[in-house]
Amino acid sequence: MAEVLVYVDHVDGAVRKPTLELLTLARRIGEPVAVALGAGAGDTAAALAEHGAVKVLTSDAAEYADYLVVPKVDALQAAYDAVSPAAVLVPSSAEGKEIAARLAVRIGSGIITDAVDLEAGDEGPVATQSAFAASFTTKSRITKGTPVITVKPNSAAVEPAPAAGAVEALSVSFSDGATGTKVTARTPRESTGRPDLTEAAIVVSGGRGVNGAENFSVIEALADSLGAAVGASRAAVDAGWYPHSNQVGQTGKSVSPQLYIASGISGAIQHRAGMQTSKTIVAINKDAEAPIFDLVDYGVVGDLFEVVPQLTEEVKTRKG
Repeated sequence: MAEVLVYVDHVDGAVRKPTLELLTLARRIGEPVAVALGAGAGDTAAALAEHGAVKVLTSDAAEYADYLVVPKVDALQAAYDAVSPAAVLVPSSAEGKEIAARLAVRIGSGIITDAVDLEAGDEGPVATQSAFAASFTTKSRITKGTPVITVKPNSAAVEPAPAAGAVEALSVSFSDGATGTKVTARTPRESTGRPDLTEAAIVVSGGRGVNGAENFSVIEALADSLGAAVGASRAAVDAGWYPHSNQVGQTGKSVSPQLYIASGISGAIQHRAGMQTSKTIVAINKDAEAPIFDLVDYGVVGDLFEVVPQLTEEVKTRKG
């Protein structure tokens, strides 16, 4: 069976969930070969092997942390040259898409970004994408070169499938452009203790109906009871009620959780574009005519300040 390169997204050896999803998808079209770069790369092997990686190529050179993107592209190209894979899969983060695009140019291949599913085809992998603000679903395949595909988080359930996970050192020769942009400083993001918005299985979002920054505590309480991430509509962000880093929508982040709860959000197309691929959508809005109700699986017509606290208490009671 052909090998499939999987770019590993990890933090000091802790493998992030989107990579485990990629391994699940990669097994549909071949044998996953993981590429782990940077500090802690070797520590990823156990988790990667548990989820189907037959081989783990590692490189922990300082260049991956000291410089932007290009060293990682050099490494992924070295892995490509060593393996001659049937496809290359990369998580659909901002960095991941830049790495994938640069690699595709270098190896003369087509690229598909933001896939939400992947299956084997007679002429190569077939990727499913959501198009035009998720109003349409398309199936595409690469017609030139080795397919390079980025996949959105939460597109597949993580399925353990123990494999050999043999660790091999990856020999990388960095290009002249690898040191062109140096990282001069880093500021760690302040942790809220909640999951990352784009990776969370559950997202609870608030919009204009929250009516003030101080009222977002109601949204946060429900999110915390569910172990969810907190999102916000553009209206709430523009009003200064919540950080832009939490904005869901066309000019914010796209999410695809198992459960999306929209509270006080009317359902403008800009917001829908960022969450329409959620598996189950629940809306709470006192306006029975709000456009969001055309999209949802379950709708509650009511005042969010009455409904959301009751829902939070019910979740806590059932958990307790």
